[in-house]
Amino acid sequence: MADQKVVWITGASSGIGEALVDEYLKDGYSVILSARSKDKLEAISDQASLTYPGKTAVVVADLEDTDSLPAACEMAIQQFGHIDLLINNAGISQRSLTLETDISVYDRLMKVNYLGNIALTKALLPHFMGRGKGHVAVISSLVGKFGSPYRSGYAASKHALHGFYDSARAELHDSNIHFTIVCPGFIRTNVSVNALTADGQPLNQMDDAQAKGMSPERCAHKIRQAIKKRKNEVYIGGKEVYALYLKRFFPGIFARILPGAKVR
Repeated sequence: MADQKVVWITGASSGIGEALVDEYLKDGYSVILSARSKDKLEAISDQASLTYPGKTAVVVADLEDTDSLPAACEMAIQQFGHIDLLINNAGISQRSLTLETDISVYDRLMKVNYLGNIALTKALLPHFMGRGKGHVAVISSLVGKFGSPYRSGYAASKHALHGFYDSARAELHDSNIHFTIVCPGFIRTNVSVNALTADGQPLNQMDDAQAKGMSPERCAHKIRQAIKKRKNEVYIGGKEVYALYLKRFFPGIFARILPGAKVR
């Protein structure tokens, strides 16, 4: 139906993405779930269908394979006939020192977090242009605004997103297409467990800071509120959010504090 609201969420198989699925179903949306794992997506979709029958669909998408994303986009549009909102949530983190990290790790971080992200957006933009409206939300990070130890490649990939989406927003200012950049801090997900180490293997342990972070459900609620208000950029987290303002207004002090900050 043309009047139904449809959101496409990537990285929907766990963490913030999975919480966003529930958040938008409760808000009356039909939800398209994407990630690499078909089994996980179908399990979440099947569970949601018990309460929201006919309101979910699954489209497998691998952001590292950018050539496959236009086809994934077409498949996503076909599920409910249109898409109102894309939430680019999928991504991968890093926990390794710059001097020790293999260049292949940086390559993968940029492919997944940046190139795959913008490739999916570019594939969907003609659909938005044709409808005369649309909204893209991208899950960046607080380290998309400043660098942090153990995250040089991750921070770089998130910084790149800000450059792209700020430019796209300016170019499409009069097109009724909106862009929201979300910058979470420490959220209690498996992002650190799955983070790449120096040789590309997963860390397989949760950071203390991550374990003590905000729940993904509360984060998802705040994300939906920010998107609904069409905010350009929003920062979500606990005390770590203050680091953003320290960096902006007192960069010298920030530079002295950062090397000793507890970021794991």
